[in-house]
Amino acid sequence: MEKLPCVYIVTNKKNGTLYIGVTTQLRSRIWQHKEKVVDGFSKRYELSLLVYYEMHNSIESAIVREKQLKNWNRQWKLKLIYEFNPEWLDLYLDLF
Repeated sequence: MEKLPCVYIVTNKKNGTLYIGVTTQLRSRIWQHKEKVVDGFSKRYELSLLVYYEMHNSIESAIVREKQLKNWNRQWKLKLIYEFNPEWLDLYLDLF
């Protein structure tokens, strides 16, 4: 799983504030969100629950998808999460 490009969504609670990101090191990046080691939006709003992710074959396709998701309206984003993770469980431990 390490070094695979992916798009992910973190939140602070079910139906809470959403952050969409892209990374090639999902485990490490989510750890950073959980430990609040990087200043910014996710730290300010305490967004550390991994509720959605999707893997890509290239960083370019992951970036395209990230931009697409960021342009979606909130309802579409929520629907995507509910279809992937209906209980809004923190998927971080599933990465190990």
